[in-house]
Amino acid sequence: MHPITDPELAAGLAMFEQLIPGGITLDDIPATRAFLSAFNAAMATQVPDIPGVATGDHYAPGPDGAPDVMVRIYQPEARPAVLPALLWIHGGGYVLGDVASDDLKAKGLALGLNCVVASVEYRLAPEHPYPAPLEDCYAALKWLWANAEHFGVNPQRIAIGGASAGGGLAAGLGLLARDRGEVPVCYQLLIYPMIDDSNVAQAGPGVPDAPLWTRASNLIGWRSYLAQEPGSDGIPYYAAPIRAEDVRGLPPTYIGVGTPDLFRDEDIAYAQRLMKAGVKTELHVYADGFHGFDGFAAESDAAQRFMGEQVRLLARALHR
Repeated sequence: MHPITDPELAAGLAMFEQLIPGGITLDDIPATRAFLSAFNAAMATQVPDIPGVATGDHYAPGPDGAPDVMVRIYQPEARPAVLPALLWIHGGGYVLGDVASDDLKAKGLALGLNCVVASVEYRLAPEHPYPAPLEDCYAALKWLWANAEHFGVNPQRIAIGGASAGGGLAAGLGLLARDRGEVPVCYQLLIYPMIDDSNVAQAGPGVPDAPLWTRASNLIGWRSYLAQEPGSDGIPYYAAPIRAEDVRGLPPTYIGVGTPDLFRDEDIAYAQRLMKAGVKTELHVYADGFHGFDGFAAESDAAQRFMGEQVRLLARALHR
């Protein structure tokens, strides 16, 4: 395990370990989903709601032969006629999470960015492996763009973003939108994105484990999403964006990750590839920033800088 020397972040990690003894495991995915749903609901009662944001659930037409996709729209109650938008994709290792778990995050982004936030309830693996989750996100993006006038959204100022597996889906969505050429994306916000299916070496001598999102969970997450062994030949770069050799033409990008995060090296490598391809890229690496530190150590200096930089960069991209 990587040592955490920042006292504020160490306290946040200790709180996580106290709240969830043994950490998040994927040995029984349905049980973990049920536990996290109850845990998130209980935690929500301890945190004040964010006023001034109107929410509503809508349904985008699903991919061919698939169910419609629920999209929760968040918008400031006091707003101008036209705003930019952020399509938000929740995390959870491709197998966990839902829109409700990111309600406060989405409300905060809608107010902090003065924008419309559209949060996607994509289908989860292993019941629905790739490409189902990604196609759900694309369906939501295309629907948001097509209905921009209805929601008072500038169709040329739609960004995409997500955290962890949500960041991985956002990265895959950026590539998919580029290649299909149907919907313009003005920015992508990739928060410690899960993008490399070959990063599945298990912990052992010389291979340190990572806090919160472990190597064991990562392997199960990738196996579930890909429905085959991670690292196999022929896996599309839409599923594992680190495999994309040609990243030219992608929108300006923010990538943020911490030094003890399991995704650190793959995220840095992807940022470097974007830079070499001429994509305007901001890469921010936070000392001691364990996976999810902005949630479990939200009041720390590191988390405040992390979240503040995201808002400033995204606001500049959306409102320019």
